[in-house]
Amino acid sequence: MEYRNVGRWGLMLSELGLGSWLTVGNQIRPVDLKKIVHHAFDAGITFFDTAEAYTGGVAESMMGQVLKDFNRMDYVISTKIFWWGERQRNQQGLTKKHLVEGMKESLNRLQLDYVDIVYCHRPDPETPLEETIAGIEYILDSGMALYWGTSEWPVERIKEAARIAGEIGILPPIVEQPHYNMLVREKVEKEFLPLYEEVGTGLTTFSPLASGVLTGKYNDGIPPGSRLDRFSWLRNHIEEDGLLNPDMLKKLESLNQVAEELDATMAQLAIAWILKNEHVTSVILGVSNIEQLEENLIAAEIKQKLTPEIMNEIEKILPA
Repeated sequence: MEYRNVGRWGLMLSELGLGSWLTVGNQIRPVDLKKIVHHAFDAGITFFDTAEAYTGGVAESMMGQVLKDFNRMDYVISTKIFWWGERQRNQQGLTKKHLVEGMKESLNRLQLDYVDIVYCHRPDPETPLEETIAGIEYILDSGMALYWGTSEWPVERIKEAARIAGEIGILPPIVEQPHYNMLVREKVEKEFLPLYEEVGTGLTTFSPLASGVLTGKYNDGIPPGSRLDRFSWLRNHIEEDGLLNPDMLKKLESLNQVAEELDATMAQLAIAWILKNEHVTSVILGVSNIEQLEENLIAAEIKQKLTPEIMNEIEKILPA
């Protein structure tokens, strides 16, 4: 397992992280989560990611219970504040009030004194950025979090946040958590280019397998019990983006041939491909069992096989 700096900052993360979106509290029972987290840790994964909104806080509670098994200095944990849905305005968004109160609630569920990274889970157009930064300043100064970042923010808002943070003398957002995979590339590979130098931003990317599309398991339809079968809103999103149309399925067949030539699965190839991006600090895995975790872990080895020639071959199949 390789460990990478978060952008130009000193904090280091395992190149593969373990997430909890749509899995912990939905597909994974507490006893199974314990086995998965321990297996991940034994394999070198020391970065774990969750959020206050995941399963209504259940994911944080379950993750916190398991992480009690480890020395606090041996892992990095991140959570995200924003929430959305049926809540009063003061109980969601990026107001100073919700950032501080939401952070305290998250720590209670995680049974921790602090998290390593807190993300602003989405941009909040209804709250002045100065107020959001003031909330982050309070969280950092009080020791509830050591670093902060953003998730799915536009580049100009991240740059402005970094400017304001510099003016008041706190760390800028050191990391962004974007949606990134072979099928979703524009933001990471083009829009964010100024951030890597100007702010020193690192990336912890999510949905490396495009909700399972890049495993090939949907090539012949949607299997019962699969993620797209369980979550209709996600299936609708995938279908609207054309990720299951005949043209895309043909490209996926070509991609599978590349994977077979490398003695890899499509999932391993897709994750390894992300790891080749020098701006990516950690790829967040979403697994529901140990078998999936073991398969995904091999991606760290497959990346060594991705020569410039292989990368060019992939680019021809799935151009940016």
